[in-house]
Amino acid sequence: MSEIANYDPLETAEKLGLLKEEYEQIVDYLGRTPNFTELSVYSVMWSEHCSYKNSIKWLKTLPKEGPAILAEAGEENAGLVDIGDGLACAFKIESHNHPSAIEPYQGAATGVGGINRDIFTMGARPIAQLNSLRFGDPKSERTKWLLKGVVKGIGDYGNSFGIPVLGGEVFFDASYNQNPLVNAMSVGIVKTDRTISAIAEGVGNPVFIVGSSTGKDGIHGATFASGDLTDDSADDLPSVQVGDPFQEKLLLEASLELAETDCVVGMQDMGAAGITCSTSEMSAKGRCGMDIHLDKVPTRQENMLPFEILLSESQERMLVVVHKGKEDEVLRIFEKWDLNCVQIGEVTAGPDLRYFMHGELVAQAPADSLVLGGGAPVYEREYKEPAYYAKAKAFDQNTVEVPADLKEVGRFILGHVNVASKRWVTDQYDSMVGTLNMSTNKPSDAGVANIKGSNKAIAMTVDCNARYVFADPEEGCAMAVAEAARNLVCTGAQPSAITNCLNFGNPYSPEAYWQFVGAIKGMGKACRTFKTPVTGGNVSFYNQSTIDGKTVPVLPTPTIGMIGLIDDKQHITSLALDKEGLTLILLGGHSDDMGSSQYLIHYHKVELSPAPAFDLDAELKMQQGLLDLIRSGLVAAAHDVADGGLFTSLFEMGRVNGIGVDVKIEGDGRLDCYLFGEAQGRVIIAVENEKLNKVEEKLNASQQPYAVLGSSQGDAMIINGEDFGRISALDELFNNALHKMMASN
Repeated sequence: MSEIANYDPLETAEKLGLLKEEYEQIVDYLGRTPNFTELSVYSVMWSEHCSYKNSIKWLKTLPKEGPAILAEAGEENAGLVDIGDGLACAFKIESHNHPSAIEPYQGAATGVGGINRDIFTMGARPIAQLNSLRFGDPKSERTKWLLKGVVKGIGDYGNSFGIPVLGGEVFFDASYNQNPLVNAMSVGIVKTDRTISAIAEGVGNPVFIVGSSTGKDGIHGATFASGDLTDDSADDLPSVQVGDPFQEKLLLEASLELAETDCVVGMQDMGAAGITCSTSEMSAKGRCGMDIHLDKVPTRQENMLPFEILLSESQERMLVVVHKGKEDEVLRIFEKWDLNCVQIGEVTAGPDLRYFMHGELVAQAPADSLVLGGGAPVYEREYKEPAYYAKAKAFDQNTVEVPADLKEVGRFILGHVNVASKRWVTDQYDSMVGTLNMSTNKPSDAGVANIKGSNKAIAMTVDCNARYVFADPEEGCAMAVAEAARNLVCTGAQPSAITNCLNFGNPYSPEAYWQFVGAIKGMGKACRTFKTPVTGGNVSFYNQSTIDGKTVPVLPTPTIGMIGLIDDKQHITSLALDKEGLTLILLGGHSDDMGSSQYLIHYHKVELSPAPAFDLDAELKMQQGLLDLIRSGLVAAAHDVADGGLFTSLFEMGRVNGIGVDVKIEGDGRLDCYLFGEAQGRVIIAVENEKLNKVEEKLNASQQPYAVLGSSQGDAMIINGEDFGRISALDELFNNALHKMMASN
């Protein structure tokens, strides 16, 4: 059953990324020596990308249960949350980092395609996309090349597919020089009685492959994603898939039409590891087997070998298990949409998957032995605190001089690409297609999608400040969850649940793994506090770059995707000041903590400092109080204090309508830190004067710390009587910083 001459199984296993002890475990499962095709199957299914073998121990500690959760983490293609009225929200975030590092356009495009398929294979129609992007030194030509390719890939695929982008983030840091992070999130809506499971069951039920033909793109892509990037990684270009958004649009409509019938037993996207992954995971979940005839798979190239067909990650393909006797109806639907729909096998009593080529058995393995939660290995890796952590903790901000000209600092901050407008990116995305976006003309801290036929809306966001996580993984990741929740609450939503994309370095590095473990602990405690269970997501290890001849991991980046429910659309709250004369109030009060702020890192060039001040319980109390104020109709605008500090947040509120602010900041601390520090748990609200007494009554009754800042007026930023600049002039800096970066040589 081997396809190659001079076959040495152990040597081949090691070349495919399997450890010696893993090879021995495969021999034990099979009761014999595996052939090349079988080793290829195990190598992709036991890769980190598919098995989570170095992370699952810690992932299991995350909270995953909640009253609205319809599908717990790992159960289905995506998370599923009940939003009432017989509807559910399906959502998930995943990475496509390594493919994007060597072929940014297709790497990013296929990441968008894959995450949307995870949504509609559950029977849900995607309604919104978000993305979280990280790139290297903004002065580097490679950074600009990667940014251009990634953004064009996301824009071209998403715009053609017809799903609006409602949110995202873009950050730059040298640690991402060779290894950008491309995290894509999709959100969809489905009737609760029309959801489709990723399961195979019913002996004799036919198994269909639907969608595009299978080619040689993406072979061993899961293995490629589970190793370090090197100077030779460009040679792995065949591991990058090629996407077709127009084919995906047809597949979406055909799948949703199929979901309206009673034909489907189960359906799963063919993402990482292709046919191998979908057949093994669906069979293992249904405690059955399958007989699959690979020669029946529609292919783009002639004479493809069995392992190539099994491991191909060609895009826009799905596996569907159909109730026997319903074949003709399924064929009719896919013929209508001009898509491949071919029966390639049938469900068996199991436990084995058996793959045939022209009648010859070419591979056989127990389905359960291949998958996460079954026979896939689970490891507990060593971790230890890195030396930099103590150095960061020892930082004393009193050693940093107060700049003589804070107006100049303000201009510097607003013109820095990590703080400034990402219009160069977002202008390439279609945010209006589909008519559900409610946040374009009413900008808010989170994206908002209309739920048609209902008075409700869904708010969504992606958040992570990797600098905070680097400074303190546990507290920094808790802050990422808190900021996501804060953005939803500022928009008028009650946070519901999260998905996550965990981007870290090599898990065999104790220092990098320490960052991962700390982040999981922080995420867990924050999600329990906010009652936002984890519905699933993605782990991406082996992200690193070479700086000054040294290999360094990327900043630890546990990206949080969060959704929330707005129970009444009249509660949707903008961040924009819409008139003069509004009173501005800072919930949470002033803080002069500058730890890990953009101000400290980029203006003062201080790389190591503690994470900013953060109190999880105080954050929860503030958010609950804010949501009560919003639902009581007392808040005209709300915006959190985040990157760039209070100064940036005030400017962002004013710039939308060109309205200035006149504020007075009082306290014994440093004014530069009050303005540009990034202490957590703070939100600026704008209140109409006739409602001010009621707001203060509520704040005082709940003992919520706050500071009255001043009011909206004029067309400039007036701080403590000093003119920091006209809104329009500052907006020139803010709006064009990224354009200037991309145009520079």
